[in-house]
Amino acid sequence: MTATRIEVRAEHPYDVVVGRGLDGEVVSAVGDEPRRVLLVHPEVLTDRAQRLGDDLARHGHAVHHAVVPDAEHAKTVDVAAACWSRLGQAAFTREDLVVGLGGGATTDLAGFVAATWLRGVRVVQVPTTLLGMVDAAVGGKTGINTPEGKNLVGAFHSPVRVVCDLDTLATLPAADHAAGLAEVVKAGFIADERILDLVEADGGRAARDPGSAVLRELVERAIAVKAEVVSADLREAGRREFLNYGHTLAHAIEHAEHYAWRHGAAVSVGMVFAAELAGLAGRLPAGTVARHREILGTLGLPLGYRGDRWPELLEVMHRDKKARGNRLRFVVLDGVGRPGRLEGPDPALLEAAYARIALPA
Repeated sequence: MTATRIEVRAEHPYDVVVGRGLDGEVVSAVGDEPRRVLLVHPEVLTDRAQRLGDDLARHGHAVHHAVVPDAEHAKTVDVAAACWSRLGQAAFTREDLVVGLGGGATTDLAGFVAATWLRGVRVVQVPTTLLGMVDAAVGGKTGINTPEGKNLVGAFHSPVRVVCDLDTLATLPAADHAAGLAEVVKAGFIADERILDLVEADGGRAARDPGSAVLRELVERAIAVKAEVVSADLREAGRREFLNYGHTLAHAIEHAEHYAWRHGAAVSVGMVFAAELAGLAGRLPAGTVARHREILGTLGLPLGYRGDRWPELLEVMHRDKKARGNRLRFVVLDGVGRPGRLEGPDPALLEAAYARIALPA
């Protein structure tokens, strides 16, 4: 089947390519110019990285590998510094290039390393997880974590191309696949109700099947939502903030769990919380609040979090990038496809919403 190309209009336009058997797209995206390529990947993808590296070497590139820790453990200043050292030792110039091969954390790191080396070199993103394809690798937001919170250090740095090879999803663990679907569902709630309809049509079975035509459509629709928003608001001055639906509480949960939770699982809980918050504020109908639980639950995603962690979560949320001064700001819905903001909500309202999702310790 022909690959689908979705354009993102950023500081330079680039394509997100969706299809199967797309290694040639990576080689094409790297092009002929770079002498050196840094291939950033976790150890679990060593075989895939070696094949890709061999392809690039056959096209005349000197390939250097940076093997990084898995998941969020890759997103630290120490790991970034190790990558900078590799670049320096190999004498990378502004004409050379970084490739990020892996999940969303790997592409976040690779993008940040590219953004900061010589004040910016090119990067090609090759996400290998559903979450990476529909969210992290698209849009040019890069970053690392600090002990104080997630993604507090980063840069906007758009890739040359994003290559989403759906064949890589065949070996993705079911829990990781479900976590990626949380970001797909998010796109449905904020912008494209057809996504929700597709998931609901068969109780989520086709969405959970990495080989299904429905999953491909879901991926393409979720990417199209992000591409449209990013093209209109590259640096998160307005509409792009709506892509953070569910993320304020999600990032706090991830911090509380020392990043042992999957990002999409935390986003699922965060969306349910945001829906309950909007419902209690009189902005979202009860049926749409319930729809959050029904769709996310049918995909096997969590719907609540420990009740005793609320004080800790509230403290972390005050350090969230969307906070202004001491005022919390949440992305909420006024209906499907109608995102908005709730600024400085009453603490009692927040506590009441959290009580709706609170689980026993």
